[in-house]
Amino acid sequence: MNFLRGVMGGPSAGPQPSGADTIQKLCDRVASSTLLDDRRDAVRALKSLSKKYRLEVGIQAMEHLIHVLQTDRSDSEIIGYALDTLYNVISNDLEEEEQEENSAKQVDDLGSQFTEIFIKQQENVTLLLTLVEEFDFHVRWPGVKLLTSLLKQQGPQVQQIILVSPMGVSRLMDLLADSREVIRNDGVLLLQQLTKSNAAIQKIVAFENAFERLLDIITEEGNSDGGIVVEDCLLLLQNLLKNNNSNQNFFKEGSYIQRMKPWFEVGDDNCGWSAQKVTNLHLMLQLVRVLVSPTNPPGATSSCQKAMFHCGLLQQLCTILMATGVPADILTETINTVSEVIRGCQTNQDYFASVNAPSNPPRPAIVVLLMSMVNERQPFVLRCAVLYCFQCFLYKNQKGQGEIVSTLLPSTIDATGNSVSAGQLLCGGLFSTDSLSNWCAAVALAHALQENATLKEQLLRVQLATSIGNPPVSLLQQCTNILSQGSKVQTRVGLLMLLCTWLSNCSIAVTHFLHNPANVPFLTGQIAENLGEEEQLVQGLCALLLGISIYYNDNSLENYRKEKLKQLIEKRIGRENFIEKLGFISKHELYSRAAQKPQPSFSSPDHMMFDHEFTKLVKELEGVISKAIYKSSEEDKKEEEVKKTLEQHDNIVTHYKKVIREQDQELEELKQRISTLTSQNEQLQATVTQQVSQIQQHKDQYNLLKVQLGKDTQHHNSHGDTFQMNGIQTEEVSKLKEELEEWKSKHELLQGQLKEKDSVIEKLNSSQLEMGTTEQSSQTSKLGGLEHSNELQKELEMLRSQIQLQSVEISKLQMENQKLQVMNTAADAMLGDSGATAATSSELEGRLEQEIKELKSQVKALSEEKESLKQHLDSSSSTVAILQDEKSKLQREVAESKKEQDDLLVLLADQDQKISALKIKLKDLGVPVEDEDDTESGDQGDEDEDGDEEEQD
Repeated sequence: MNFLRGVMGGPSAGPQPSGADTIQKLCDRVASSTLLDDRRDAVRALKSLSKKYRLEVGIQAMEHLIHVLQTDRSDSEIIGYALDTLYNVISNDLEEEEQEENSAKQVDDLGSQFTEIFIKQQENVTLLLTLVEEFDFHVRWPGVKLLTSLLKQQGPQVQQIILVSPMGVSRLMDLLADSREVIRNDGVLLLQQLTKSNAAIQKIVAFENAFERLLDIITEEGNSDGGIVVEDCLLLLQNLLKNNNSNQNFFKEGSYIQRMKPWFEVGDDNCGWSAQKVTNLHLMLQLVRVLVSPTNPPGATSSCQKAMFHCGLLQQLCTILMATGVPADILTETINTVSEVIRGCQTNQDYFASVNAPSNPPRPAIVVLLMSMVNERQPFVLRCAVLYCFQCFLYKNQKGQGEIVSTLLPSTIDATGNSVSAGQLLCGGLFSTDSLSNWCAAVALAHALQENATLKEQLLRVQLATSIGNPPVSLLQQCTNILSQGSKVQTRVGLLMLLCTWLSNCSIAVTHFLHNPANVPFLTGQIAENLGEEEQLVQGLCALLLGISIYYNDNSLENYRKEKLKQLIEKRIGRENFIEKLGFISKHELYSRAAQKPQPSFSSPDHMMFDHEFTKLVKELEGVISKAIYKSSEEDKKEEEVKKTLEQHDNIVTHYKKVIREQDQELEELKQRISTLTSQNEQLQATVTQQVSQIQQHKDQYNLLKVQLGKDTQHHNSHGDTFQMNGIQTEEVSKLKEELEEWKSKHELLQGQLKEKDSVIEKLNSSQLEMGTTEQSSQTSKLGGLEHSNELQKELEMLRSQIQLQSVEISKLQMENQKLQVMNTAADAMLGDSGATAATSSELEGRLEQEIKELKSQVKALSEEKESLKQHLDSSSSTVAILQDEKSKLQREVAESKKEQDDLLVLLADQDQKISALKIKLKDLGVPVEDEDDTESGDQGDEDEDGDEEEQD
């Protein structure tokens, strides 16, 4: 510590040491000191001097600092100081005062040189990767900054070292998961530098789940409302996706496109956006464009476009497009983004055509955009973006082209004039006083005619009213009139591009153009003149237009046949001069710039001369027109004969192709019908099986109910028996009652007889008493009375015995009567219960009868349904048999047609031999002959055009 005080400026009587001497002493202290505290203090002192004495510290201390990183890893504090010192030495982020002292070039060279020294030993970078893995903040953060600075200075070399280092990229990916935002954010900056222009590292980072982590960070930070962290994440995503087809496919397959939709959710009030939000949204739009860029492979672009439509991203972009208050640069970039999302994708183009602006009345978005394009007060970049959007909408979109052209045709123009159509806006821009509007409208209209011969012919019907009282003129004539009036160069270039596109590959349009006697003299006059550099471009386009009029001329006009036009060029211009003027187009600087990419990007309106699609047309026609100019009339005749022969051959081939195509379609239809009927048959069989199982279930249910019904019937019969027994008991009771009444009457009779006998006995006793008093009457009378008395006693005894017997019988009868009364009471109770039971049983019988009737009706209906299904199955089986017969017939017909095709192929082979012989003759005569591949592609184009004509008709 005393050493440091002396070095760092403690009081001393002698002269102060210089910075270089101090740094040397500190370096010696770091190298020689055995105490860790002394080394740590020396490194801390070097850190404080490293910004001011960057060169000296870098030269003298770098080796010692690297040694500290290798040996003192256990002390995080000294490691942090060493990393910070190395960062200050290598990094070019100097203080403002230092930037004033040193030039930028010297600073760059110094940082690059120190970086080269550090990475000369690859172990240093590997050591740094190991230190970045440390969790200690004082080690990890300066390590991340140092590695980022190394990548900035010597990116490719450091990338290669990290790439070959084991798990090098994976170690750095862990930085995105760090909970400390400072390290996480600097980790994003590190990965930005690491992934620059290195596809291998980009793939590794992507497959290390970078997309998921970065999108999570963007969501956590608030999407477009987030800060600079969101901007850094978006820049890293662009590095990973731009020009990397593998990562783009991985991004799409991982369903990450769907997670981009919330980025573009804007509210009703879009005023007062911060600069950071504008930057974030601009980068988000650029990221969408990276996925659908025209430079990507067509298949990858198409799949991304479809995914953006299905997840609602395109709809969200159209919402921003039609929103109010959106900043101009965001609106421009949104238009460019929508353009590339819909370019060449029919589904997206159809959706865009259906988008309406929120106006009253609603207008199509295309019309609103075209209004901006032809409005000279709109910003130049916005007008270029609208033109690009219109071009992308029409790219490979014949339906959209037809809709645009139809708004110009007389039958579809709105007679009321309440609504402005796209065609009217294009015509208005075409004949406006603003040259930029003329050029944009001409290019837009040319794209509506691109590769569509049917629309080129229909556009010839368009008539324009020039002024009151004058007859209307055709659109073609009006274009040539404006061309001949000597307007601005930009206007003339636009009109000439429109006319060249219109007349190319359309003989009828060429005939209409040549029918005006002023057109050819005007073109030859323009080409023949010796004008300045600005007019050379117009001369070249006039030569191209005249060459198209010769090449696509069908010789229907006697005065403007091919041969006569060639003679005219030879006399007034000269063939060499004509070819030279034609070459002015492709040699122009603006032509080369426009040929690079589809999007029109111009630094100023004056540079807006060529369209990308038109450059393709020039490249295609320049050579054939040059050859056509030098051909003689005999060569033209021979070429026409060869063309006619080839056309006949092509017609035959086309005819049989059509026949084969129709037969294939019929076979496909029959196969579809057979498959449909087979599936129907299978469905019916499944239905029948299901119905049979249902019928079996109903039968089982019916049998169960029948068994239950039998049990209930037996129970009912048992109740009936009990009722019968009760009825028999009731009759016996009534009989017993009657007998009881009879016995009672008999008993009363016997009682009466007994009373009579008692009265007789009393009389007899009284008579005996009287007889005792008169005993002494006569002897005869006494004997007679005794005999009579004995008889009476016998009768009395007999009566008494009968009475006793009757009393016994009466007591028995009384007992029986009591028993019968008890039984009668029980029987009455049973009769009451049996009445309720009878009522319940009657209800039960009614229900059972009703259920039996319902079951019978269900069984009957099921049997009828079964019969109908059987009939339907029989009819379908017969239909299948008929179709199988038809299939066999068609197979026989196909075999016959194949045989005919083989015969035709033999004929075609003979014709090909003849054609090849003719081509050899033509080549011997010096006539250039097109290859068969070109002819077939041309034929295919003719077929497409014929198909378009039929659809249009």
